Amino acid sequence: MQDANENIFADLGRPDAQEHYVKSQLVFQIHQIIKARKLTQTAASKLMGIKQPDVSNMLRGRFRGYSMERILGFLQALDQDIEIVIKPKSAGSKTARIIVKAA
Repeated sequence: MQDANENIFADLGRPDAQEHYVKSQLVFQIHQIIKARKLTQTAASKLMGIKQPDVSNMLRGRFRGYSMERILGFLQALDQDIEIVIKPKSAGSKTARIIVKAA
């Protein structure tokens, strides 16, 4: 899902580009789930255990204050299974990556 040229955060020179990219992909999945389930932000906030303005801020890209673990917890609260697969990096890749895929 991510090519070397696809991470805008790396293009901007952010030191935490990989982590920020992965968080953005996870939050995108949260947004897709909320939309698919036709949940209001208030209903989603109750499921996720945070306030509605926090859901709004997160969906607007303000998720820096949330750890990866917390974001994964939000996905679980939305009834999502999460699988983590560890494998050797592709032969053509310069560095190892973290890739978010939705089933």
